[in-house]
Amino acid sequence: MGGTVMFGGAPLPTSLSLVWYCLYLLFLLSSNRLLAGTGAIMDSGEYSHKNCGECSENINDVSPLECAFAIFDADFFNDTKIAEIKKGAIELNIPISRANRKLVASTNGGLHDPSYLVFNPDWGSEQVQSKSKSKSKRFRYPSLSGIQRPESEEDIAYMTVLELGELIKTKQITSKELTRIFLHRLKRYNHVLEAVITYTDELAYKQAKEADEMLARGIYLGPLHGIPYGLKDIIAVPQYKTTWGSTIFKDQVLDIEASVYKKLKSAGAVLVAKLVTGSLAYDDIWFGGRTRNPWNIEEYSTGSSAGPAASTSAGIVPFAIGSETCGSITYPAARCGVTAFRPTFGAVGRTGVMSISESLDKLGPFCRSAVDCAIILDAILGKDPDDLSSRDISLDDPFSVDITNLTVGYLDDAEMEVVHVLESKGVKMVPFKLNYTVDDVQGILNFTMDVDMLAHFDEWQRSGEDDSYEAQDQWPVELRRARMIPAVDYVQAQRARGRLVREIRESFSVDAFIGNATDWEKVCIGNLVGMPVLVVPTGFTNISNPPPHGTRRRTTITTGIYAPPNHDHIALALAMAYQSVTTHHRQRPPIDDLGPNDLMVDSILAWPDHRCSETIPCL
Repeated sequence: MGGTVMFGGAPLPTSLSLVWYCLYLLFLLSSNRLLAGTGAIMDSGEYSHKNCGECSENINDVSPLECAFAIFDADFFNDTKIAEIKKGAIELNIPISRANRKLVASTNGGLHDPSYLVFNPDWGSEQVQSKSKSKSKRFRYPSLSGIQRPESEEDIAYMTVLELGELIKTKQITSKELTRIFLHRLKRYNHVLEAVITYTDELAYKQAKEADEMLARGIYLGPLHGIPYGLKDIIAVPQYKTTWGSTIFKDQVLDIEASVYKKLKSAGAVLVAKLVTGSLAYDDIWFGGRTRNPWNIEEYSTGSSAGPAASTSAGIVPFAIGSETCGSITYPAARCGVTAFRPTFGAVGRTGVMSISESLDKLGPFCRSAVDCAIILDAILGKDPDDLSSRDISLDDPFSVDITNLTVGYLDDAEMEVVHVLESKGVKMVPFKLNYTVDDVQGILNFTMDVDMLAHFDEWQRSGEDDSYEAQDQWPVELRRARMIPAVDYVQAQRARGRLVREIRESFSVDAFIGNATDWEKVCIGNLVGMPVLVVPTGFTNISNPPPHGTRRRTTITTGIYAPPNHDHIALALAMAYQSVTTHHRQRPPIDDLGPNDLMVDSILAWPDHRCSETIPCL
C-alpha cells in the first residue's frame, strides 16, 4: 500500500479510509473551497467564473460527492441527479451564498441585520387578547419603613436593592458612597473569583454624582436610583470594551448603547463593572481565566453568566444582568446560590447584545431576592424597536397577585420545602407532570442554537479565528458540525419545536409548577418554549470530600418556579411568598472565612483592606 494518490494537486495516503476521505470532501464543500469535479481549491474571495467554467467541463464526475451526500443523510440521489445538484450549486447556490455573506456576515456577533424569522412564544387566545391591552403598568413595590444604615460595609453590601434604595431615598447614604463600597469589594475579591472583566470607575462615579444631584433637587427616579450594578460583558456600553469573553475580541469597543443599559441608566442605576461572560457566551471559561463559585471556591461557577452570578452571590454588586440561550442564567444561579430570573422570551430587548440565537436569547437579572428580580424586570421590560422579537407584554403586578387563587403543580424533583411553604400560604399544590411526545428536545435545541450561532460568527470560522478559542471542545467543534446541517433539516427542527410548544401548552393544566431548575431536559424545554423560570435558593448541603478538619464551604440547593409565557408575574409572586418566610436567600458565602484548610483564604486576606489606594479613590 506504500504510495499516495493525488487529489487537487495534494497527496492523500492510499490508506486513508473512505470515511475520512468523505469528511475531507465535506470540509472543502461546506466552506465552498472545492470546485466540484476538479479538486481545485478556491479562496474565500469572489466567485471565479473561470473556475466555474473549468468545473462545468467535469460536471458529470460525481463520484467524489456520493459519500459526501451520505454524511448529509441524503444518499438517495442517483448519479444524474447528483450531477444536476452539483451544476446548480456551482452556478446558483454558491454565488447567492457569497453575496448574502458579503452583505450581512462580514461582522461577527449578530449585532446588525437580525433574522426576520421571529419566534413568538404566545399561547392561544388568552395571550393573543393580552396584546390589545396597554403596556404593563409599573409595579407597585412594597414600601419599607424603619430601614437603618448598618454600621459595617459588609452588612450594607448584602442588603437588597429595595433596602439600599430606601437608604438612598432617606439620604442615609449617597450613591457616590455606595459606589465606592462596591468598587472596593469588586477589586478586593476579583483576583480570587475572576468575575470582572472591566471596571467602569469613571462612568460609575459620574452616574453616582448625577443621581445624588438629582436627589438633592427633589427628583427621585425609583428604587434603582443610585444603585450600583454589573452587566455581563456581551452587553455593549459606549467607550468601554465589550470583549464577549474572547481573546479575539478582548480589545473590542462597540459604539453601541445596549437597550437594557439605556433602560437601567434611565432608572438611575450606576454601572460599576462589565462582568465575566464565558468566551462567546459559552460556559465559564474566558480569556482571563475561569470564574469561581463564592460558596465553594474550589469549583467553578458554570454557565456563561458566570460573572453576574458569582458577583451577586459574593456581595460585590447588588444585582447584575446576565443572559441565557440554554442554561446560562439557571445553572450559575443554582451553583452560586442566588435568586435569578429568566423572563419570557421577548420580554426584554437585546439591541447591543452579542447574539447566539435570535429565537432563544434572553436577558434577565441576578439578585438577592425575588422582590429585587421584580424591580429589575419592571425597569428593563418592554419593546425594543431594534429587536424584532421583543414585545410589550401585559403583565399583572406580581405584588398584587392573590396566590390563594392559584393551582401550582410540583414535579417529582421539586424541593418539597417550597411545596409545603406555598401550601401553608393557601396555594393549591398538586402533583404534576409535563406530557409531550417529542423525544429529542436537546437535538432540536442544538440545531437551532448552533446554526444560528454560526450565522452570527460565520466570518470567525472562515477566517480560522476559531483556532484561538479558549476551549477547543466547545464552540469550535459545535460550529464545525453546524456547518453540516442542511437548511431543510434546520426547518424540520423548527417544525418539531412548534409541535413541542403545542404539546407543552396542552399539558400545562396548572398556573405554574415547581421543579429542578437545572434538569437538562427542562432547561431545553423551557428555552425552546420561551417560558419564564425563577431560580430560588432553598438550602445547603456539605461539599463532597471536605477537608478532614472541616470547612465552611457549602453546596447550594435551589429549585425552579416555572410559569407559562407572559405569566412572569405568577412565578415572581410565588417566589416572593416563599422567601417572605424563609432566609436561604439571605445567607452569605464564606468568602472571608472559609476555614483553616481552605488555602485560597490567604490570597483574599492578603489584599489590602483600606479605603485609599491607587485603584480605589478615597472619597
